[in-house]
Amino acid sequence: MSGSASLNTDLEAGLVASATFRVRCERLGHGENVYLVPDEPQGMEKKVPLYTTAAQFPWYKTVSPLTLTLPARNIHGSPRKEIKFIYRYAIFRAGVFYRWENAMDAPTTTTNADGMPMETSAPPPPPPSSAGLMQVDITSSHDDTPKPTLGTHSLHLHLLTNREAYVVSNVLGLIKTAGSDVEHVPAPTRPVYTRADALHSRSASALDNASDLIGASPKPTGPAGTAMSTPSTPSASRKKSVGFAPWPPHHNTAATPTKQAVHLNSTDGLVVVSIFLPVLLHRTTEPSTAGSSMPCQVVWVAEWDYEMLLSMQTHLRVTRVGVVRIPAGMTSIPRKERPLVEECLRAFHCVPVWIENNLFSEMYGGFCKGVLWPVLHNVTSVYTQKSDDDDDVLMGEALNQPQHQHRGEYDSQFSEYSRDDIEQGPLHGGRGHEARLWGAYNTVNRLFAERVVQCFNEGDLVWIHGFHLLILPSYLTRRIPMAKIGIFLHTPFPSSEIFRTVWCREDLLRGMLNADQVGFHLFEYARHFLTSCRRLLGLNYGMIPDSSGGHTLAVDTNGRHVVITSIHAGVEPPILNQILAHPSTIEKSKTIRDRYEGKTIICGIDRLESLKGIPLKLLGLERFLQRRPEWVGRIVLIQVGISAPERGEDYHNAKAEISKLVQKINGIWPGTVQFQECQEAEMRLPQRVALLRASDVIVMTTIRDGLNLFPLEFTIAHHDALKEYTPPGVTPRKRGMCILSEFSSCTRVMRGALHINPWKISEIANAFHQALNMSEEERLRRISIASEFVTRVTTQRWALAVMLDLKGVNKNLNPAHYSGAGLGLGYRLLGMDMGFLSLDTNVVVKAYKNARARLILMDYGGTIVNNDNLDNLTRFQMVKERSAPSEPTNHMLQVIKELCEDKRNTVFIVSGKERHSLTKSLGGIPNLGLAAEHGMFISWPTSKANVKRRWETLVPETDRTWRSLAMSIMEVYASRTHGSYIEETEMKVLWQYRDADTEFGSLQAKELEDHLSKYLRSFPVDILHGGVKEGGYVEVRPKGVNKGVLAMRVLKRFPDIAQKDRVDFALILGDDHCDEPMLSVMRQVGRRVSSARRAMRGEEPLPDLSANIQLVDVSPCDPYVSPDMSVFTATVGKKPSAAANYLHDVDEVQELLESLVKVSTRDQRYYSSVDLRSYTSTQLSFGNLSLSHDQNASPAGLGVEFSGLAKSISMGQHMHAATGAETFRGRRVSANLNDFLSPIEDAEEEEDAVFF
Repeated sequence: MSGSASLNTDLEAGLVASATFRVRCERLGHGENVYLVPDEPQGMEKKVPLYTTAAQFPWYKTVSPLTLTLPARNIHGSPRKEIKFIYRYAIFRAGVFYRWENAMDAPTTTTNADGMPMETSAPPPPPPSSAGLMQVDITSSHDDTPKPTLGTHSLHLHLLTNREAYVVSNVLGLIKTAGSDVEHVPAPTRPVYTRADALHSRSASALDNASDLIGASPKPTGPAGTAMSTPSTPSASRKKSVGFAPWPPHHNTAATPTKQAVHLNSTDGLVVVSIFLPVLLHRTTEPSTAGSSMPCQVVWVAEWDYEMLLSMQTHLRVTRVGVVRIPAGMTSIPRKERPLVEECLRAFHCVPVWIENNLFSEMYGGFCKGVLWPVLHNVTSVYTQKSDDDDDVLMGEALNQPQHQHRGEYDSQFSEYSRDDIEQGPLHGGRGHEARLWGAYNTVNRLFAERVVQCFNEGDLVWIHGFHLLILPSYLTRRIPMAKIGIFLHTPFPSSEIFRTVWCREDLLRGMLNADQVGFHLFEYARHFLTSCRRLLGLNYGMIPDSSGGHTLAVDTNGRHVVITSIHAGVEPPILNQILAHPSTIEKSKTIRDRYEGKTIICGIDRLESLKGIPLKLLGLERFLQRRPEWVGRIVLIQVGISAPERGEDYHNAKAEISKLVQKINGIWPGTVQFQECQEAEMRLPQRVALLRASDVIVMTTIRDGLNLFPLEFTIAHHDALKEYTPPGVTPRKRGMCILSEFSSCTRVMRGALHINPWKISEIANAFHQALNMSEEERLRRISIASEFVTRVTTQRWALAVMLDLKGVNKNLNPAHYSGAGLGLGYRLLGMDMGFLSLDTNVVVKAYKNARARLILMDYGGTIVNNDNLDNLTRFQMVKERSAPSEPTNHMLQVIKELCEDKRNTVFIVSGKERHSLTKSLGGIPNLGLAAEHGMFISWPTSKANVKRRWETLVPETDRTWRSLAMSIMEVYASRTHGSYIEETEMKVLWQYRDADTEFGSLQAKELEDHLSKYLRSFPVDILHGGVKEGGYVEVRPKGVNKGVLAMRVLKRFPDIAQKDRVDFALILGDDHCDEPMLSVMRQVGRRVSSARRAMRGEEPLPDLSANIQLVDVSPCDPYVSPDMSVFTATVGKKPSAAANYLHDVDEVQELLESLVKVSTRDQRYYSSVDLRSYTSTQLSFGNLSLSHDQNASPAGLGVEFSGLAKSISMGQHMHAATGAETFRGRRVSANLNDFLSPIEDAEEEEDAVFF
């Protein structure tokens, strides 16, 4: 009994737990830090600092957990003694003790450990937990030394568990606490390994297939945020898919709450980029100061342009970049005055981009307004007449107009660029003029990029605005890849059918996708953008988890996720109310009302272009007066047309048509329409607000419009109608109603307005009638509904929401995690793991040279031969046997043959092609192993050449009746889906839809996948669905066949086929998603070996594997790999992959293999000068010539007999040999070798490893 009791005591000795302490500090001053101080005599010497970050503020926490000693149990197993760890928090200022925490540090409203609001006066009860009594309390101090009056915190150590981790949360200065402040951190779960035969399936991903499109609800999650398992069915277990890599696992613990709010602090930097700066410049002259040689001096003054969204003020550190608007009356800003302008703008934190007038005119008027503007607004006309003028005349002096003329006026020379003509026009990019415009667009974006980089500070957010700078992210990601870049479009985005008519469509899309966030005012525009990405670039999109615990819409591109934001902008009510209260506004509004006294005023403010639909508005008014003649003379339409000369011919045509309709209506009902054209500068915010205030109804009949804030301004101008008092007997003024086209963006947010289809004239007329005869109750209700959005979503709140999304983008700030690929505008940012670099040939060759048992696994198409799958037509012809597949070059075949001649090498070509194709191309190479159809058929290496190969299967084929059933089902879908066809091989049946419509093909593929799963559930087959990114197919193959399984099979058979026990070198090369299982398995084999070596040496463990690698149990391969094994995995092409490195193309693969061949052949045939010197007793013979230092000596340790010219010799030796062998007899070799070879330095050969 005594021995048992002693054993029980020993079991509880040395108990420890780790605890991370964190405290909420909201009232710390600048330069103040917080420390945790144990409540003991020498506690100050053991103080522990707490730190915070911008994302974690106001929570401060210890950098590493504190180790706490736990009390031991008593001998008879009774509970531990109640022991507390007592501590307090101290405030240090400038590194020196300042004071202890006190009640003044506590906030009036605090939050609990979960981040939820909690009142200090009435704290909520503690939630149930496994450690029910475990809590942090504050007790009074009993020490004699001076202590703070607040008290001390204490932690009950007897309630903690041995070897467990905890997080202790406090609020600085909070005297009374309740609830569980100690959170248990569960031990990390061991990774779940899958079987190798399931590698071609991917885990549930938000961007899995076309089924996970918009509106799909996210999968249920467990408490840690991981996907909950669902009961599997035979059908579900058969359906597999291939695609981009699975999501990285999320390890959410109590120490890190699942929802971490993103905040914008005053320390955050923001670079706002727009085509124009949100300021107005004024140039004046003043008398010169005394002593100046100039009679007067130039003074530049700036003021905010409140017309622009970006003029809002914020607490952030904002730098604005853009072009300055030229004041009226000037053609440009003189170069010598530019420093004065920059100095003037410095107070506004604005940085100008200086662009020459001609270049800016080509970019803004030619490309932006002439090409992009019509396309973005869904305008494409293919039946226009070509101008009689030559194209050069159109481009002549027009593009040399001064830069201020956007800023002012453009002639009709750009009318040609607003059309999409088949015979001519710039939208097709076939001639020089459109190339010049496109070049100007690129140049201006590059100039903007240079200025942004100059203004950028590490950690800043970059926010780009407008369609003028769509490719700017492409230039910025080259220079500052770690920056979080957002781009927001204030125009509509067209449907993919319209956008695809632009010749530079891919460049524009890739430019936008190089940003981290793309924003739109409406989801309708975002949906068109997503469809264009899918149809034109083959990208997937869907909902992904975000940093706040929710889900975000994103596009998956090159291993990155580009977040899509859609939120409509608003107006600033305080600024509008200030203008409304201004005496000049009140006076102007009263003047308008007096001029049309007794009439209901209907107003419209539109640019003079066809997209605004002003003629439709006039036709609707005409129809209304024809049907309701009692309103004749009681209403007036004040239509303000803002000049738009940059629209060229469209502007003149629209103006002429409007004038004609106005004359017609006023001819029938005089004074009904008051049409006035004005410049944009004459209808600024003060003038516009006065007109809106005087009007009763606003009408917008636009046929395609982006951001238009006029209706929102109108609602603010009449917001007081809700509180207006109408005396008894007086008819109230029916004001505040909006009639909006359903094609305007603000229609989606102005729910209280009357929505119309502008193409239906009768609907416009009915809206006039409804607005003029609306009951008072309904009018006030509609104004109230419309005011809800206007007063709630202001410009600042819109910007804040977008910025929070941008800051919350999950982007690694280490530039090493990102890599670029492509040239010019084809450049794209790839999301890679840190260290994903080009395969170093020197390292590979050195390991190859030192190895004695080598394994080389290579893919076929795309690795040793150019990939036929890249061309849809070529692949279709191959499937239908109308063209022969590509074969390796003779030089590549020779390199592979020489690799196989080395007895230390075991070489396998692992392909998705059929057996007969591989046999025809590679069957004649001795000692080469072949694996056809992703490893289903295996032909082991044989030394016999030109003999019929023997094949075996990776998995047994017991029942092939599934093939006819799968074929019959696929034939139905092939007949229904144009562009799809069936591909049949010995192993698999595949339905290919890469040539079909992207959306329809994906939907049909999903349906086919479900159909096959239902009818093939009883067969041992796998059903794979490869999305558009993988080529677009649905495949049925025998269960458990993939290249990863083959790689493990080859490793297990290695002792038999190579006559060596273990592999000590492995090189694996592939190029597409079908090779990922092989790359993944072999990389994990190598990692397992490396981890064991590091553990034996006591080194740090390896970092976590990439998220692209699905964990596989590779332990069965342990007996067949050497402890010193070197594994190299590489994918051909720079892209996200399970491989550790990459090679650029097939040529680099060939160069790598040639390097290995040189090492093999050099070891067998050649010696360096050092080798020759080392063999002083070696007899070298060539022909009848013999060189010997000792005639009786033999080649020591060489194990080969030299004959002919088996060894290389110097030229001098060769010349002497030609004169006669007898002259060389008895001559010492070393004397002549030193003469010829002494200048050659080859002593570092072993270290350099490679000499080519």
